[in-house]
Amino acid sequence: MLDPVTRPPGSLAPRCSRALLSPWSRLAVLAALLVTAATTVVLYEPQRLLSAGWPPQMSGVGAVVLFALAYGACTAAFVPRPILNLAAGALFGTQAGLAAAVAGTVLGAGISFTLGRVLGQGALRPLLRGRWLKAADGQLSRHGFRSMLAIRLFPGVPFAAANYCAAVSRMGYAPFLLATAIGTIPNTAAYVVAGSQAASPTSPAFLISMGFIVVSGLAAAAVAWRKRHGLRTAPIPAEPTEPTEPRPLAGVGVSREG
Repeated sequence: MLDPVTRPPGSLAPRCSRALLSPWSRLAVLAALLVTAATTVVLYEPQRLLSAGWPPQMSGVGAVVLFALAYGACTAAFVPRPILNLAAGALFGTQAGLAAAVAGTVLGAGISFTLGRVLGQGALRPLLRGRWLKAADGQLSRHGFRSMLAIRLFPGVPFAAANYCAAVSRMGYAPFLLATAIGTIPNTAAYVVAGSQAASPTSPAFLISMGFIVVSGLAAAAVAWRKRHGLRTAPIPAEPTEPTEPRPLAGVGVSREG
């Protein structure tokens, strides 16, 4: 009788590992995390901070640090930043509120960028087809700091969308985080000031901050309208290729005998 065919030991485990660590499996994990985060936001309604306020037992520097950590987690879970910025100003005032909001913004952007880079880049980069997508990817990959700074200064692109688009591109961590920290200060400060002065809606500080928010939004819309033609006609960047060895001409020997 023939001996039964035995499979080499450990053959199933590597295949399972490759399947679990494949780009599409990681993308599925990312999608599950984002859906869970969005569901949690809907259930717990963090915008209640504007009406209920901060717990009275939390105060001082510890409260500011805790708020910044919560801010970062909430922005990674798609909580709108304007709500959190208004809450930061209402709870801590202009200076401490701005520090907490900017720190939380950078933290939340870093969380989203890491999740997108580790779990989503491998599966999504091959899907970057079409002139607009390739042109946007080329801008983020080749001019990361400048492009991200412009995106942060003009509040036309949703915060979470910019984070994950940057993660799928080849932009580095340092230019992404630095551009986020610098570019979000003006708009964040306007919302924080508006939140701190919400009890006095006719005060000059409140009116100036609201005017800045409106003007920056209109400017962002105008810039996006003008740039749309540039993205449509921009040349598609070529993917880097490995250098190849030059081939000898047909019929010509590489060397001759003396």
